[in-house]
Amino acid sequence: MGIPLSRLYPILDDGFLAGRGLAVERFAKELKAAGVGLLQYRNKTGVPHEILRVAALIRDTMADSRCRLILNDRADLAAIAGWDGVHVGQEDLSPEDARRVVGAGRWVGVSTHTEEQVRLAELSCADYVAVGPVFATGTKLDAEPVIGLAGVALARTLTNKPIVAIGGVTRANARSVIDAGADSVAVISALIAEGESVEKVARDFLDVLR
Repeated sequence: MGIPLSRLYPILDDGFLAGRGLAVERFAKELKAAGVGLLQYRNKTGVPHEILRVAALIRDTMADSRCRLILNDRADLAAIAGWDGVHVGQEDLSPEDARRVVGAGRWVGVSTHTEEQVRLAELSCADYVAVGPVFATGTKLDAEPVIGLAGVALARTLTNKPIVAIGGVTRANARSVIDAGADSVAVISALIAEGESVEKVARDFLDVLR
């Protein structure tokens, strides 16, 4: 139901990648080679011109693919960059305000962490609802309490919108998250595995999630 959400939703977190000496453009190239259909760029500390510069790099990298590009937080920059949508958190613009900025033709996603937030997201204009963290995660220092697979299953009963599950999702547990009711899994650190390319890991995820 709703928008055609890809099963795998990689998030290119600028701070996370920079801390490991990984270039965003190279990361995007590997995801493109794996055939991902959706990705998000997240930069919590960058100034607008820097975010737009990297967004242009990613857009050019993915240009001849069918990958949808979602920018975190900044609806204004998503529109300027010609991206396909924006993802907002509970502390960001409301889905309705984000929609006013990006227009009807772009996707708006919203993060939720509680039952009440999922209920409100269902009533909003958001195209999809992210729920989590499903499992413990070290990527976000201020992570919300873990909701577990039971939280994913509960969210499924509260919304008809596509659900993206995030937080501690790995190749080993991704299938269980889909089975619990998620339509897609968002991954950040799990795309990096010693001795394996990002492309190979992404392909593994896609295979598991089929």
